Amino acid sequence: MPYVVDFENVSSTGLESSPVADALAGLRANEARYFRNKYNHVFTVEPAAKAKDAVELVQRVLKERNIEIQSPALEATSFQVENIRWTYVFYQSGLSINVLYTLDGPAPKRAVGFKLAEGMDVPEELSTFKFARQKSKLAGTIRGSYFVVRGEYF
Repeated sequence: MPYVVDFENVSSTGLESSPVADALAGLRANEARYFRNKYNHVFTVEPAAKAKDAVELVQRVLKERNIEIQSPALEATSFQVENIRWTYVFYQSGLSINVLYTLDGPAPKRAVGFKLAEGMDVPEELSTFKFARQKSKLAGTIRGSYFVVRGEYF
């Protein structure tokens, strides 16, 4: 059953096995707040075992850069708002990966974003990326990076 992420009462439900569960829950809530405010979309997740298509999509896109995430996926979601397809995977290490993929338009935007929960070290597989810092009331300090997607996935 999908879990509706509450950004007012942050909960680590589904993320308890992460060593940075509270920070990862804040990161997940930060994403929920973004989608509620920008698109009036309710952000829901489900266990990665039930969201295999979302996890597999992220793995396929990461292969463009020969990246294989070593941490187990805990939760994932995939949805469309307006003309944008979004896929999120939250990992046990505290990593969140999202794939933004516009489906039409003259200059489609397609990218993979990485966000590291506070207290998490940069994983070896992402060590070549530079991470910018962002403050969040829900997640503390978030470090993020991205790359542009070249391939066709939808």
